[in-house]
Amino acid sequence: MNSVVADIAIRRARESDAEILCNAEREIARTPGRLVSVPEELLPSNFAAKIRDLHAAGTYLVAERDGVIVGHAFLDFVSTVSRLKHVRYLNMVVHTGNAGQGIGTALLHELQAIAPQIGVERIELRVRPKNVAAVNLYTKCGFEEECTSLRRIKLEDGTYLDDMSMVWFAPGKAP
Repeated sequence: MNSVVADIAIRRARESDAEILCNAEREIARTPGRLVSVPEELLPSNFAAKIRDLHAAGTYLVAERDGVIVGHAFLDFVSTVSRLKHVRYLNMVVHTGNAGQGIGTALLHELQAIAPQIGVERIELRVRPKNVAAVNLYTKCGFEEECTSLRRIKLEDGTYLDDMSMVWFAPGKAP
């Protein structure tokens, strides 16, 4: 796998990456509503466990520039039941200071290429509708809005955010 897009190298995540990935998400989570988690809920041990869980499928990726991790993404299992084995949930983070540089596109294209090879026909994600850059990225990469869950996320100050569900189908698998 180790593909390169411009100056961005994509590779499988390693357990040794867990603390870097966790710290990057903690930084982003400090802005209310960017991630669903709050910083103190994000633990390096959980990142390491997720990397181990997804290692065989090869669906936990990091993007590097000059040896520095600048983004990460993975396709998580939605369920263990057989009727949902073709579905994965996308989690993607472009690390602070690296937005708008093609990192998200590179990670997403790599995961979309891997998906059909491992039997994934449908990728789901959730994004805040006001995160226009992310919505535009997902749309550009073939995702479509499926629904919006109103007032799904409740922030610490008592305000609510909507959450948009988007979906991508592997080639030949769209309804």
